[in-house]
Amino acid sequence: MSSVSNLWNSSDIATATKGQCTGAWSANAVAIDSRAVKTGDLFIALHGPNFDGHDFAANALNNGASGAIVSSVPTGVSADKCVVVEDTFRALHDLGQAGRTRSTAKIIAVTGSVGKTGCKEALRQVLTAQAPTYANEGSFNNHWGVPLSLSRMPQHSQYGIFELGMNHVGELGPLSLQVRPDIALITNIAPVHIGNFNSLDEIAGAKAEIFEGLSRSGHAVLNADNEYIEFLKQRAMNDGINAIATFGKNGTEARLEHCVLKSDTSEVTATLFGKKINYTIGAPGMHWVSNSLAVLLAAGLAGADVAKAAQSLGTLTLAQGRGTPQQITIANGSITLIDESYNASPVAVEMAIKVLANKQPKGRRILVLGDMRELGEHSQSSHIALANPISDAGISQVFCCGEHMKHLFDALPGAIRGGYAFTSAELAPIVASTARDGDMITVKGSKSVGMQKVVDALLNLDVSKTKKAG
Repeated sequence: MSSVSNLWNSSDIATATKGQCTGAWSANAVAIDSRAVKTGDLFIALHGPNFDGHDFAANALNNGASGAIVSSVPTGVSADKCVVVEDTFRALHDLGQAGRTRSTAKIIAVTGSVGKTGCKEALRQVLTAQAPTYANEGSFNNHWGVPLSLSRMPQHSQYGIFELGMNHVGELGPLSLQVRPDIALITNIAPVHIGNFNSLDEIAGAKAEIFEGLSRSGHAVLNADNEYIEFLKQRAMNDGINAIATFGKNGTEARLEHCVLKSDTSEVTATLFGKKINYTIGAPGMHWVSNSLAVLLAAGLAGADVAKAAQSLGTLTLAQGRGTPQQITIANGSITLIDESYNASPVAVEMAIKVLANKQPKGRRILVLGDMRELGEHSQSSHIALANPISDAGISQVFCCGEHMKHLFDALPGAIRGGYAFTSAELAPIVASTARDGDMITVKGSKSVGMQKVVDALLNLDVSKTKKAG
């Protein structure tokens, strides 16, 4: 969680939320989970479907919170430590809006079917190297994550980056209106969450809702290589956005000239704002080449030094569960784990397969897949369609779990069927028991499938940690 000295004082909180406060105190950060409260935090007592934050307000204050936003003063809590409001969720929204209103930062909003978290994190890294930068944590990109993130943005930030997510029509527009970005980046349009939509066209329309909050003097940043480029351009113009910048092989402001995809990095030659530039990305894969162009274009439009930003991409670090290779020492050698367990969609799984195919392990390439969710009537065909890219990738063994991945498993050649189980918990020991020296193992699946269980089983093979512990 981001923390800054005197992020909010009680008077400003009361003004922003139209609340009542009798005490004088200040907060360094904002929390909605009492278990995560740190000294100096503001705790907001939200009502959830299965809990009431007011029941935990006393614990939050005992754990060091400076104060709390509540709808009524809970038992055991001093009224002087409370800002009392009519509705705490509305107060969270209002505090986020106050955070946005007082900020002078250049604000970049990022959405897209895949790549949005990667681009957000890359923007955070390259911009932090140049000026005070804030970005929302993890995937805090929904109706509560966005206002919470806005409320946490330090006032001195020069750049603010906000990932905006959605899986239904009508969700993204209100988020964009809260963030009010200067730059809106759409990474791409792909059949992700397609089970919640009538068509890919409808997904494109839902992503275009990001333009609703975009400053009319701001920039739309679009993928020139995506089939929906003209549609998105038109939607931007319909919303009064005339400054449209594009990236990709067909990009105008950020155009890919050449790239070399290596096992662990990617080397790129591109033309950015009319100038040729060479740089290395500290991550492999064509998807990262595309992401890098989007990141550098958005950073340049925000006023950052593009050459310095490109240099920063060389030390890019990936978020947990998003493809970082880990060496694991096992009893008879070592294996490499590529943890892609955070989430999955058809296009993202194909990207992971391509990255694995480009690796040169000493031993086998092993792919462990869990169900891709929210594909609706496209689920069976989307899972089976992975068989061809897997066959082309030189994969030695494939392990699968979930009712949908059973369709893929049955479609694979018998020689590469490593094993199947209905749940990730059942699959985990099967995968771990077959690992041997030199293996490179990619694990991927939708978050709700729990592929972290497979990751943990592989990490538990690490005998070097066992020796240290002993």
